[in-house]
Amino acid sequence: MNEAGTLPVKVVYKGTVNSAEEITQAFADANNDANCIGVITWMHTFSPAKMWIHGLKDYKKPLLHLHTQYNETIPWSEIDMDFMNLNQSAHGDREFGFITSRLRKPRKVVVGYWKDSATQKKIAGWMRVCAGWADAQNMRIIRFGDNMNNVAVTDGDKVEAEIRLGYHVDNAPIATLVPYVNAVTEAEIDTLIAEYEKLYDFSADCKKGAEKHSFVRDAAAQEIGLRRFLEEEGVKAFTTSFNELEGMKQLMGFASQRLMAEGYGFGAEGDWKTAALVRTMWVMGQGLPGGQSFLEDYTLNFDGENSSILQAHMLEINPEITTQKPRIEVHFLGIGDARTCARLVFQAHPGEGIAATIVDMGNRFRMIVNKVEVIEPQALPKLPVACALWKPLPNFEIGAGAWILAGGTHHSSFSYAITVEHIEDYAEIADMELLVIDKDTTIRNFKQDIRNNEMYYLLNKALR
Repeated sequence: MNEAGTLPVKVVYKGTVNSAEEITQAFADANNDANCIGVITWMHTFSPAKMWIHGLKDYKKPLLHLHTQYNETIPWSEIDMDFMNLNQSAHGDREFGFITSRLRKPRKVVVGYWKDSATQKKIAGWMRVCAGWADAQNMRIIRFGDNMNNVAVTDGDKVEAEIRLGYHVDNAPIATLVPYVNAVTEAEIDTLIAEYEKLYDFSADCKKGAEKHSFVRDAAAQEIGLRRFLEEEGVKAFTTSFNELEGMKQLMGFASQRLMAEGYGFGAEGDWKTAALVRTMWVMGQGLPGGQSFLEDYTLNFDGENSSILQAHMLEINPEITTQKPRIEVHFLGIGDARTCARLVFQAHPGEGIAATIVDMGNRFRMIVNKVEVIEPQALPKLPVACALWKPLPNFEIGAGAWILAGGTHHSSFSYAITVEHIEDYAEIADMELLVIDKDTTIRNFKQDIRNNEMYYLLNKALR
């Protein structure tokens, strides 16, 4: 399977386990191995399930049950009872399926011949989710400034998030970042500007010698300083606030765009849950085409079947989601203390993607995911920000309505690269509620899903 080249993570064969002691030891080894992000089990023959109980009870990492067999077909002319006794995946996998169900053990089940590319792709997708989950454990998220303007949906229980999801959320006064930015040398800025000139177009007033070029240099200093701070502090995701910029010359929008492209999670206005999810989706999508970004619902376009939502923000959209050559522009940002800011301006390319968010429901975290179709917007000559225009599935009315019924945020983590199935697997591993909005969604059924889930989590809490 490793040699097939389909799997993004190496599979290590640990031998056949034949007793409760061997099974318990194998799972204990997996729990304690920092390089192990999950376990794949396969019952190649009959496997009495009682011997799995203790190992499964103590196992903490993701689990995949592969229902397959070594031979693709039955050897019709040669099959005998010896072959039958030694090739009982159809039997043993059901025994194992019972005990994992009896223990209420979350797991992924993949059914198919192990050499088939479709089977391997299913396993590969699960591996990506395991990598995202492993990366999220002890993920340090820095908030430069607190949650803004009493906004509810972007805040939440940080203690419960660390217990359930692995997030460690810290606050850093913007004053702690200012020395890093001020220490950046002119030579370092020159080097980075040269990189910008290779990657991006410059508006005329932003080029060297032009009136607004100094703002681009200030943004470059912020990028260098912010990256150093995050690296030194071991941070994977961060948030900003346009109301807390003491000592900074502009909001760090340009730096946020660039750092998202490198894999840092980002959330605006103190939104630490979205920052974490942006990072996780980046990890899951590594090596896949498309890219991901922080986005925000801004304004609606009512146009019958083509009704859509303009996704943007003040500045902070990842340039990985465009096929255009982004353009550096500098404009005054008349909100908070952001002042005049550099930014990359572009439009997301047409295509299918997903938008996801995590919200705190008090007694649980809820993952909401919506399949969306990104479409080409009309010209936006007076809107100097990066943006995406999309139609939520199954249509605007149901997609937007279901998102609101679920309590979805105005921020989301968007990806062209990963799928609803990735998010479904992640929610399973995290023991998190999941609500999916796609082509099959109806408002009546969606409301019933919400009611059913509410009852499930209330009863589950009572039983615990």
